[in-house]
Amino acid sequence: MTIDDRTSNSQNNLLCFSLKNLKPYRRAASLFMGMFAALPVVALPVNALQVKVTPTKPDLGDTLSVIINLDNPANGSNPTVTSGEKTYPAFEIAPNQYRAFVPTTPLESAGNRTLRVSGDGQEQNLSVPVGDRTFPVQRINLPPGKAGIDATEYELKRVAAFKALITPEKFWNGAFIKPNAGRISTIYGVRRYYNGKFAKDYYHRGVDYAGAAGSPVVAPAGGRVALVGKVSQGFRVHGNVVGIDHGQGVTSIFLHLSRINVKEGDMVQPGQLIGAVGATGASTGPHLHWGLYVNGKSVDPTPWRTPGVE
Repeated sequence: MTIDDRTSNSQNNLLCFSLKNLKPYRRAASLFMGMFAALPVVALPVNALQVKVTPTKPDLGDTLSVIINLDNPANGSNPTVTSGEKTYPAFEIAPNQYRAFVPTTPLESAGNRTLRVSGDGQEQNLSVPVGDRTFPVQRINLPPGKAGIDATEYELKRVAAFKALITPEKFWNGAFIKPNAGRISTIYGVRRYYNGKFAKDYYHRGVDYAGAAGSPVVAPAGGRVALVGKVSQGFRVHGNVVGIDHGQGVTSIFLHLSRINVKEGDMVQPGQLIGAVGATGASTGPHLHWGLYVNGKSVDPTPWRTPGVE
């Protein structure tokens, strides 16, 4: 036997020994892999809560529209958006897509606003910069008999209940339209002196149209008439008034009307006649006051007209 033969036999013996000793390890490895194959596969959510806020550069008086997309809503409850101590509901506007409105007003401070979005067991915090805005100051002199008019308790209760409406249905579609053909005489957010006295914590909660007395007032968007009030019922400040619930926390109120053409419960479409311009209530002359409220707060109606909020 040559040295090469002895080396070859030794290598063969070592190979046989190695293969014999590998068999238990192979069986253990097969058993180990089989255990993993039997385990259920758990898919972890990836970006399951997606949030978009518009406008991207809001100012005081704007409405923040918070769009929330959920990949797999499972618990049946809608998401919510919290800003400060207030929580706003979100409503489904498309499959797995929800929207909440967060109002801003001239009485708030500009700066970063934190929105906490909760849905499907997840939370997301967003910082939204809200810009400052300069609102003009106006001096109003009410004529004798209209200065110092106080609202009645009945009037205040009815109007407060109307502004607090949050109906799940969405009745409007597309941009709002002008409720009157007259020019805008007073914009949203104006601060005022009444007969020389500054009205603290006051701002003009709407837009005034200088329409002629008796000129038509139409619905700016679809909705349900949820408030009809008359001077004869005690509406001393608002005058003859119509309130429209557009749904999902959005309401419109129309003040100082000379005539009312709708009743509570009526469904109206954009452009439908609801009344006529007047000077009833605390008014210095014929005009239409249109106030737009979102989740109970007065916001600027103008962005809702151009480009509109879907």
